[in-house]
Amino acid sequence: MKAVRLDRLLANLGYGSRREVEGLARAGLVRLDGQALRDASQRLPLDPDLSERMTVQGAALDPLPGLCLMLHKPLGVTCSHKEAGLLVYGLLPERWRRRDPAISTVGRLDKETSGLLLMTDDGALLHRIISPKAKVSKRYRVTLARPLQGDEAAILASGELMLEGEDKPLLPVEMEIDGPTLCTVTLHEGRYHQVRRMFAALGNHVDALHRDRVGGLALPADLPAGEFRILGPGEIAALFAG
Repeated sequence: MKAVRLDRLLANLGYGSRREVEGLARAGLVRLDGQALRDASQRLPLDPDLSERMTVQGAALDPLPGLCLMLHKPLGVTCSHKEAGLLVYGLLPERWRRRDPAISTVGRLDKETSGLLLMTDDGALLHRIISPKAKVSKRYRVTLARPLQGDEAAILASGELMLEGEDKPLLPVEMEIDGPTLCTVTLHEGRYHQVRRMFAALGNHVDALHRDRVGGLALPADLPAGEFRILGPGEIAALFAG
């Protein structure tokens, strides 16, 4: 089991500088199994249950590195650290924005797309999810500006549709028609603004877009927009089972 100095652990989780963490420890505000840890230089094994056993200033320790969460991204929020306006990172606890390694989005949803967004501080997991070899599918509910013509599903399934400015056709896309201007599409790749661009290529316009599934993991009906949930090992495994 890997062990790490207490001051480094808490500093990397965003609780403050090492000096600030040392002050918390000296004041008896860091406790493990109810006992104060006053020596910030002591090394602790990173047991999986450490967040359940340790408290800082009376509150449970934040999740250890290796965090993966699902966020119900609202409309009007941007997947960026730098752009102006509302950012997805502002929906997380303030201290989490100082974590090292940093939390990053797994891919992006544009500002006007809502739904399931994955975020993690595990670089290996991030690259595994987005790798074409993993074949992690993504499902979207689409609202269109104009009624469907009836041949869209066959064209998308053919694997022959070309997007403007590209020289390689899209992989086959699964499409279910839910109404005259409503459909559900499942993608098996992740090109830039793919759903919007492929319906533009079909002569239509996407008015609203919502992602409700990534791989075998669905966005829960009881997770409100703007809220998040930490994923357990089984849910992470489900990403690769869909």
